[in-house]
Amino acid sequence: MSLVFEVPKEYGYILAIATSTLFINTYHKLTVSIARGKAGIAYPTPYATAEQAAKDPACMKFNLTQRAHGNFGENLAPFLTSLLVAGLGYPTQAFYAGTAWVVGRAAYAYAYPNFGPKGRLPGYVVSQAGKAALTIMSVMTVWGMVQSA
Repeated sequence: MSLVFEVPKEYGYILAIATSTLFINTYHKLTVSIARGKAGIAYPTPYATAEQAAKDPACMKFNLTQRAHGNFGENLAPFLTSLLVAGLGYPTQAFYAGTAWVVGRAAYAYAYPNFGPKGRLPGYVVSQAGKAALTIMSVMTVWGMVQSA
């Protein structure tokens, strides 16, 4: 037995939010590349050593920039999964929650390298509020689909 469902007409907004993450990732790649050059950290070394970071602010900024990019990558797949699933059942609400995640991640991408670990907190809080809402909507969407099967 198969399940047939219609993609909501508002689903384009969900795809727009998903696509916007490409721009945040590009920003991360550019800032890491610039910070790497200023720090003089050659490929394939992923981070400056603790000694380098303690002595050279450019090395510390590279580490913070690299970590912000890594954190983005760690959170991207769960975000996209929850956004795409939640968008099937709750397209308008998922759009707003997804927008919160994207805005929070953009703030995080800028603030962590420029203001240190404490600077990431506002962006983190906003993005996680959006992700929590998307997670709940995803579970509710899947539950509804399973119940109707």
